[in-house]
Amino acid sequence: MQRPYDLRHAGISFWLASGVDSAECARRAGQSIQVLFRYYAKILAEARHQANRLIEDSMQRWDDCEDAPAGA
Repeated sequence: MQRPYDLRHAGISFWLASGVDSAECARRAGQSIQVLFRYYAKILAEARHQANRLIEDSMQRWDDCEDAPAGA
């Protein structure tokens, strides 16, 4: 049996997985950031991995631009 809380949890999880800032998610959910981190730690950890991948991809593109010959 699903409860209204299940939908709320799914909505907040979706926001976090979509890349919405965790402080904004907490504000919209009416929770403190500490509560958000406690209950959504797994989703936030995945978001951290995704952020690391984005940073690494950007750094690689930066390196590729620096290694390209001038005027290319």
